[in-house]
Amino acid sequence: MPTTIQNVIDCILDDIPNAPRHDTVDTIKTGDPAQAVTGVVTTFLATYAVIQRAVELGANLIISHEPTFYNHHDETEWLQHDPVYAAKRRLLDEHGIVVWRCHDSIHSRTPDGIITGVVQQLGWEQYADPEHVELCTLPPTTLNELVATLKEKMQIQAVRVVGSDDMRCQRVALIVGSPGGRWHIHALSEIGVDVIVCGETNEWDTTEYIRDALRIGQQKAAIVIGHANSEEAGMRWLADWLRERSPKVPVTHVPAGDPFRFA
Repeated sequence: MPTTIQNVIDCILDDIPNAPRHDTVDTIKTGDPAQAVTGVVTTFLATYAVIQRAVELGANLIISHEPTFYNHHDETEWLQHDPVYAAKRRLLDEHGIVVWRCHDSIHSRTPDGIITGVVQQLGWEQYADPEHVELCTLPPTTLNELVATLKEKMQIQAVRVVGSDDMRCQRVALIVGSPGGRWHIHALSEIGVDVIVCGETNEWDTTEYIRDALRIGQQKAAIVIGHANSEEAGMRWLADWLRERSPKVPVTHVPAGDPFRFA
């Protein structure tokens, strides 16, 4: 049973071949990992609200998928005189909370832990390719019906869609987060999926590729559900995974939530 925060982190890393990578962003952002663990919170993002909830729960380890301090490498020199950064850092320090990022590691699992969580939330286990869980072959449906399913299963208020509502969809790629347009276009072209479900996309690459594809008669589509919405389920999955291996350590998933409202 893990007794320190570092034990909890090692429990996760020990299950992943060759982790951590030498250039990983999965590092301690705040706090002392040698202290005894009192509780763990998993989340997509260690927002101020998530930190407050961790304090309420008595947890001193937050495992965050994305950065805590507003840039990929959590560099803080440029924020030293920023009041928002100062308030967030003060909250963490006052309560002795360790923030550890789990991004590269969970994506390096076989299968990818984030995508595994999304597949489970959607109930698509039987449709996912065993070798590539991000590729799902569904019973034939329309794009409009697929959108409705995603909104219901993932509890999303609104999505952005490129494609025809009545197009036939069957092969779907779950491309979570924001890996870039080349990944999206590779799935649509080389792998030959009908639809990509993605977190984010630039409006000048994937979306324009699809609009041009539609113009020449191809049936392709993208459903953009938001970065947080596309990956939160994976961190919920991590909480379940960790709870099974550390039953005496309180583990709670605290969603960061969709940062946008729709006016």
